[in-house]
Amino acid sequence: MQSDSSQLPITSEEKQLILAAYQAFNARNVDTALTLMTPDVHWPNGMEGGYVYGPAEVKSYWLRQWTMINPTVQPSSIQKDNTGRIVVEVHQVVKDLSGNLLQDKMLYHVYTLTEGLIKHMEIREL
Repeated sequence: MQSDSSQLPITSEEKQLILAAYQAFNARNVDTALTLMTPDVHWPNGMEGGYVYGPAEVKSYWLRQWTMINPTVQPSSIQKDNTGRIVVEVHQVVKDLSGNLLQDKMLYHVYTLTEGLIKHMEIREL
């Protein structure tokens, strides 16, 4: 996901949407985060694999996840690839509920947007 000349320009609205999603997730503001997604959103289940579908499943997955771990995800760069997807390099830190570090790594989150909302997200290794 290196920078290259075939990237498309990202709009300020797209960047604001992505930043708002991370802010809401890290603040555990589920309802705000869900307003940024399409009704048929596909969201990766980073704990067990596969995907969850639709805002209700995303909400259930996140609420269950937060009873077991405490993840925070900070975007470090936001770009648009030559297919129009938004590629976000993120620093992900996962702790257990006692504050012990479980994971600290950089990842890519790749988003497909539809009509200004998140339709699909995938997680990729750097």
